[in-house]
Amino acid sequence: MVLGAIVSFVVALLVGGLGIYISGRIVADVDDYSHAVVTALLGAVAWAIGSLIPVIGSLVALVAWVWVIKWRYPGGWKDAAIMGVVAWAAALAVIFVLNGVLGLGITAFGVPGV
Repeated sequence: MVLGAIVSFVVALLVGGLGIYISGRIVADVDDYSHAVVTALLGAVAWAIGSLIPVIGSLVALVAWVWVIKWRYPGGWKDAAIMGVVAWAAALAVIFVLNGVLGLGITAFGVPGV
């Protein structure tokens, strides 16, 4: 039971990291998958903390997540926001393939809304 939860978490984190890796390659020209996985983990923590704020938590969480991308990758807020959108789309595509074609039933950790 615990092993299954750990495997699910690791796979979801790797998928979230893949989404951020793809966006990092496209937007910031950074080719470092381990950097992307750490960014996904830190972004998930920022999202979780930001979402605790009543009423505006989702907005604060989104800004915090984009800030983590801005902090970890070159460029400003605009580049970080674009990276966020690309990461979301990439993670969504990966999840679609893994769940739709292979029937795995996983999510992406570190990329909101996937």
